[in-house]
Amino acid sequence: MEALILEPSLYTVKAILILDNDGDRLFAKYYDDTYPSVKEQKAFEKNIFNKTHRTDSEIALLEGLTVVYKSSIDLYFYVIGSSYENE
Repeated sequence: MEALILEPSLYTVKAILILDNDGDRLFAKYYDDTYPSVKEQKAFEKNIFNKTHRTDSEIALLEGLTVVYKSSIDLYFYVIGSSYENE
């Protein structure tokens, strides 16, 4: 049985988000079609904000995606990648 071997790719970042302290979008750039519509993107952003804004950790695995985040006063910075990527 062969292990799952993924093709090498430079597309390791799926999205970059900056949200305010209410979870509203200030900046969002999606680099693939995981969330093709704005409605799906906003729902994902609300979900990710609700799961991360009360915690002090910096890494999360949500909806099959690796999320690295950092908060600074009233801004939340998120970098989203595949679950196969190293944080």
